[in-house]
Amino acid sequence: MQKFILSIAISLLLVGGLASQILEPVKWQFTQEKADDNEIHLIITAAIDDNWYLYGQEIPEGGPIPTSILIDESEYFEFLGPVEDLIEPEIKFDPFFSMDLPLFSNEARFRQRVRVLTDNEFVITGFVEFMSCDDERCLPPQEREFKFIIKEGEAIAETAHGPSPAEPATPADEADEAEAAAIPEAAPDAEPDDTVEPFRETMTFQPEETETGTGSLWIFFFIALAGGLAGLLTPCVFPMIPMTVSFFMQKQSGRLNAIINALVFGISIIAVYTSLGLLVSLTSVGAGFANQLSSHWLPNIIFFLLFIAFAASFFGLFEIVLPGSLATKADRKAESGGYLGSFFMALTLVIVSLSCVGPIVGALLVEAATGAGVKPVIGMLGFSLAFAVPFTLLAIFPSWLDKLPKSGGWLNSVKVVLGFIVLAFSLRFLMVVDQTYHWGILTRDLYLALWIVIFTLLGFYLLGKLRFAHDSEIRHISVPRLFLAIASFAFVVYMIPGLFGAPLKPLASLLPPQQSHSFDVGAMIRESGPGPGTVYDELCEEPRFADLLTLPHGLRGYFDLEQGLECAREQNRPVFLSFTGHSCSNCKEMEARVWSDRRVLQHLRDDYVIISLYVDDRTRLPEDEWITSEIDGRVKSTIGSKNLDYQISSFNTNTQPYYVLMDASGNLLAPPRGYNLNTDAFAGFLTEGIENFNQRTVSGN
Repeated sequence: MQKFILSIAISLLLVGGLASQILEPVKWQFTQEKADDNEIHLIITAAIDDNWYLYGQEIPEGGPIPTSILIDESEYFEFLGPVEDLIEPEIKFDPFFSMDLPLFSNEARFRQRVRVLTDNEFVITGFVEFMSCDDERCLPPQEREFKFIIKEGEAIAETAHGPSPAEPATPADEADEAEAAAIPEAAPDAEPDDTVEPFRETMTFQPEETETGTGSLWIFFFIALAGGLAGLLTPCVFPMIPMTVSFFMQKQSGRLNAIINALVFGISIIAVYTSLGLLVSLTSVGAGFANQLSSHWLPNIIFFLLFIAFAASFFGLFEIVLPGSLATKADRKAESGGYLGSFFMALTLVIVSLSCVGPIVGALLVEAATGAGVKPVIGMLGFSLAFAVPFTLLAIFPSWLDKLPKSGGWLNSVKVVLGFIVLAFSLRFLMVVDQTYHWGILTRDLYLALWIVIFTLLGFYLLGKLRFAHDSEIRHISVPRLFLAIASFAFVVYMIPGLFGAPLKPLASLLPPQQSHSFDVGAMIRESGPGPGTVYDELCEEPRFADLLTLPHGLRGYFDLEQGLECAREQNRPVFLSFTGHSCSNCKEMEARVWSDRRVLQHLRDDYVIISLYVDDRTRLPEDEWITSEIDGRVKSTIGSKNLDYQISSFNTNTQPYYVLMDASGNLLAPPRGYNLNTDAFAGFLTEGIENFNQRTVSGN
């Protein structure tokens, strides 16, 4: 049992570590050596992390991508032979490709000898293409660009990684290199196109603090904790509390032994639920899994119907009963006593409780699977902690049982209340499908109308005006029920202005976008009033996909990368690149609560060409626009799959929202940002971008 718990803890740490960073096991450094007056050696060095390896330059046919150093030719210099290995690679058998291959471990060094043919200053440019693996996985092929400025016979290497070769590396340099490594660089685009250039300059920025990291996980943890506490009050779970306590009061050799068994019981509950979250984490680490789960019609329709079935069960239409053999077998094992008996007692509780807490667990896992890789583990940890701690404490202190309320009709009321909430939440899955496939059925006002009806009925139920099959007769209303009824009706009153176009910012992440509203009074007023009066109000041309996709707050922009970049070049304006999605709750919340800020809106409307790239849109592209991804080798034939492939290959991330400020050539103007509701910081982010763009324009860079 101890080994089992230890293995679970180690697995959680590993998953958390992998999910918290983007792997970059190879760091590049570019230096020079002057051989004589006319000859210069360009030195390319790769520092390779432990347990990782880099492939050599000479790879047999059918093998992986070799390490290639490609230097642009110029009339100002000539090559003196091919690129040389300064460190001999090891020949080892590679199980991924089932052949002997040249591999570099720890370090690789290459040299290109060139003869300078002019006394004038000039630049040598090029890039390294490489692929790295460890014993369990291989990363997609990547590129690192470099630039050598040859000035008066001396070469000074400029690159996004490593210190200047004119000076030895210092700890501060190494710290700067680590920061630069955290900034995603451009990988080769999957489709050669003059209008979509790789990033020619990657600026070294301090990574932004975003709420998609620790802060967001803490919020999700506490939501899951609340879900666990709600699960305790269901009819499947609450009556089991005294049964469980009596189990620990019997057949115990002493007080200490009873306490240890109770702790093992609680830890086992956490281990079982968290293992479920771990399973989801391990199966959702792929770049496309979260997108598929969150936006594809099949899982969303299945979840919608499943949640409708759960709601009907909670209302008393039928009972969802798990196979009794599972609980029976676990219960028999529990009778054996000891630590193993405590574990199987916990397993029995989990199996029996799933018929009531299944919707809560399912909602947490579905929500978590569309976020960070460690999020399902965090969610199940929070849920199981709230679930396990009361059982454990009551098992240790059985006298507390006398203070618990007795089981009764109020438990069915809790179940019915959860039924209303599950019914309301089920509409979210239908909303995602409707938005992603442009059905146009579940508009924002219809969605709000359904929620208003659901929560109005919930309020009447709490007041005793509605009764279901298994409800007891209510002769008077308790104070808690009255307060809950007031909260439900207040929520309804709050939503009513939303029927006429009110933004309802706190609910933005749960509702269809404002643009889908069929009767928006505010939009009518804005359209009838004077325009914003800016010279950039008109776009260069009608945006592609404008009949399918829209921008919030009356903003105008593009939904196609090439078209947007072309307009930015024509108008000489910076680009605001937004990676978003129909199923992205955080994207909607950012647009409702941050983009609506006056300063942010002014910048977006007047200073930037907006390019909004939906990564989950299922609209099929013409065949001549399909691409074959260099990441996974698959054909990308829809708007969303092509945009997601571009985001991953260019920025090494697949999270949304993700905001990039750049010029029309792809040069970054500020550090990219993710989900962060700090409007001052976002306004400063846009200001920094336009200032950097203006400085470059003045300097001619």
